[in-house]
Amino acid sequence: MLIDTYGRVATDLRVSLTDRCNLRCTYCMPEEGLQWLAKPDLLTDDEIVRLIRVAVTQLGVGEVRFTGGEPLLRPGLVSIVERCAALEPRPRMSLTTNGIGLQRTARALKDAGLDRVNVSLDTLRPEVFQTLTRRKRHQDVLDGLEAARAAGLDPVKVNAVLMPGLNDDEAPDLLAWAVRNGYELRFIEQMPLDAQHGWTRDGMVTAGDILATLRTRFDLTPEGDEARGAAPAERWLVDGGPARVGVIASVTRPFCRACDRTRLTADGQVRTCLFAREESDLRGALRAGEPDEEIARLWKLAMWGKKAGSGLDDPSFLQPDRPMSAIGG
Repeated sequence: MLIDTYGRVATDLRVSLTDRCNLRCTYCMPEEGLQWLAKPDLLTDDEIVRLIRVAVTQLGVGEVRFTGGEPLLRPGLVSIVERCAALEPRPRMSLTTNGIGLQRTARALKDAGLDRVNVSLDTLRPEVFQTLTRRKRHQDVLDGLEAARAAGLDPVKVNAVLMPGLNDDEAPDLLAWAVRNGYELRFIEQMPLDAQHGWTRDGMVTAGDILATLRTRFDLTPEGDEARGAAPAERWLVDGGPARVGVIASVTRPFCRACDRTRLTADGQVRTCLFAREESDLRGALRAGEPDEEIARLWKLAMWGKKAGSGLDDPSFLQPDRPMSAIGG
């Protein structure tokens, strides 16, 4: 069991498969990209599957989310999913993706055992998409969403980040579109995880802003804390349901007290929090030939030291040195 000193138990594992991405979102990285991890530093497919096996069979993890960078860029992704689906007990598996390439891979991922996907889409306007991502790939994301739905990767969730002066007027349109297409929309507050360290609290669109805008067109009924559990998103029924919309307000409405997540970077480091400035190395133990029991012990030790909260409200808060693409969302 991955328990910390505050009694929280981590049962949800986020696994970054690569730090590389084929978009250049303004809130994540600079236009020229980043210095990517060297291939020898990345966990191999076998190492990833082994760590997930340890987490599932020895540490009580029941849910695995594959992230990046962009996980669809990982050549062995389908095989990794298939091998993890064969574990006993079988974990629930999902994928967070920008959707580019999903049209081509959705069916294979479903057949391999993937349960569902989260797709990032911040705008319905192609020209705004190009400004935000610095790429002309808007239609590819829409096609990927349709392919995920057709493959049965349900529920298909859509993640949207609103940026002042770019797409902050689109919240109601995004929700109407999501309801019409049967997707579950999640708005995510912009977080201080950009490589440029340009984030400012005063310059972000808050959960309060988003909800106020949505309520100009929709009736929102809160589901409440009991329905939410440890999920990062607060959810509301839209016009009485069954459609729902969520808001992940990591900055203004932190949910650290209920956190049940542990994170594994593409180079084999345990992170106890998205905003942590410390990591614990598992790759070194793997490559030193340590047995599963030692890997599990090191992982438990890392999680025992998890802090009470993200520290975002502390005046002394410092962004992590590693950007979101290296950490995994």
